[in-house]
Amino acid sequence: MDLRTILDILMFATVCVVLMAGFPVAFSLAGVSLAFALIGWAAGVFDISFVNFLPNRIFGTMTNEVLIAVPLFVFMGVMLERSRVAEDLLANMGRLFGTLRGGLGISVSIVGALLAASTGIVGATVVTMGLLSLPTMMRNNYDPKLACGSICAAGTLGQIIPPSIVLVLLGDQISNAYQEVQLTLQQEAWAAGDFSFVPQTVSVGDLFAGALIPGLILVGMYILYQVFIAVIRPDASPAMAASEAHAGMSDQEIVLRAVSSLAPPIILIIAVLGSILAGIATPTEAAAVGAIGALLLAGHRLDRDKAMPIYIAGLSLVGLLVLTAMVDLRVTRRVIPTGDMIGIGAAVLLTAGLIYGMAVSLVRVFREQILQAVMKSTAQISAMVFTILIGAALFSLVFRGLGGDETVHRLLEDIPGGVFGAMLAVMIVMFIMGFFLDFIEITFVVVPIVAPILLLMGLNPIWLGVMMAMNLQTSFLTPPFGFALFYLRGVAPPQITTMDIYRGAIPFVAIQLVGLAIIAMFPALATWFPGVVFG
Repeated sequence: MDLRTILDILMFATVCVVLMAGFPVAFSLAGVSLAFALIGWAAGVFDISFVNFLPNRIFGTMTNEVLIAVPLFVFMGVMLERSRVAEDLLANMGRLFGTLRGGLGISVSIVGALLAASTGIVGATVVTMGLLSLPTMMRNNYDPKLACGSICAAGTLGQIIPPSIVLVLLGDQISNAYQEVQLTLQQEAWAAGDFSFVPQTVSVGDLFAGALIPGLILVGMYILYQVFIAVIRPDASPAMAASEAHAGMSDQEIVLRAVSSLAPPIILIIAVLGSILAGIATPTEAAAVGAIGALLLAGHRLDRDKAMPIYIAGLSLVGLLVLTAMVDLRVTRRVIPTGDMIGIGAAVLLTAGLIYGMAVSLVRVFREQILQAVMKSTAQISAMVFTILIGAALFSLVFRGLGGDETVHRLLEDIPGGVFGAMLAVMIVMFIMGFFLDFIEITFVVVPIVAPILLLMGLNPIWLGVMMAMNLQTSFLTPPFGFALFYLRGVAPPQITTMDIYRGAIPFVAIQLVGLAIIAMFPALATWFPGVVFG
């Protein structure tokens, strides 16, 4: 083993140790990278000019069309959480299913899926459900372990069900790796005299479509587990008392309230995901639609008696989406012909209606001090993501300058079992790292290293991305450092112990691993729908 290989391994191990020690992620990545760059340069095995490429790597990061979706999706999720749309949904779904054995657990899983598809922020979902659902479940004698596990697992669905921040970040990394691989294959084909090779691309939209069915399968498995527990251990998940479930309302009123609380997130999901899958908008453009929709929903909830401006804006937004589907209005593409005065008039009128409703909503959320808090949280989370991205770019440069990609390539090729063995090894490493590291760290550090190698081995990029996303999802649940567990611990009542939370999460980790195995055995579950939607 030569000195470069030793430095590669030590560099990766040092980063993991420093991150587990609790140092800031971005500065840990950058600091360790610079330290090993100097060590390698002093030892004569590293060309220090590699560091000069860092400005080229990070230039344009803030204008990356894919990564711009991150602050927009964060804004959408935080706005929905602060405007308490989730509270109405949880309360009414609890009443709807509460009189069934296991009904509260089922309602938590369903609400978790809906919030995942409309917010995509694990922390907000877990904290909200922990504050609202956990006391109700405890009051109705639910097993504390089952209650905690159900809430944490439902909260992590935001990582696999699109739109999801992890899918945006992972999609960007997979897209870059696939582009690199396709250029390599093109050069090899041209060198062999084959000029018919056409490089392929993969987008975040492909990954969104690929993750949809696996995400729904996971929700179904959670619900089946709740039903299974209700059958074999009825004392662990009893039904709510009828008096508490109904709260003086008739069955018809409960259903109507459930439908009215379901409508806002479902409309938002259709607007965001529907615009992507229908080809009307890119994921970044759909993120803007989601941010506007979340703002309108917040404005509606704050003053339901004066909802006409919101309805006008909502209809205008839908009208603009329909008009976009009929005539491509996006700036970089075709525009309405100047002679089409009806189309131009409709676009102007709809835009005016949308601006009117947005202005009313902005005034309302500003007056209630919601807008300020949302903007602050959005800025903090977005700055964290992009700062980590810069540190990860430096880490990747130094790691490759030390020959790390060649080391990993040889390692994966030498693993018994060929492509299957290499993929299994990567999944195991990512799963173990998820015990200690956040998904952002794994996405920016591990994926750029292993993805090009796995894709060169012939793996489908969409399937690979979905597998990695589902694996990363477990990092939020795995003790001892799963972030969802910490979020719930922060809002759980004193009688809930940390071990209750840990033990409750383990069955759901097992369910996620079973789901991962199902997607591994049947790749079409991840690749069929993108093929149908995008061809």
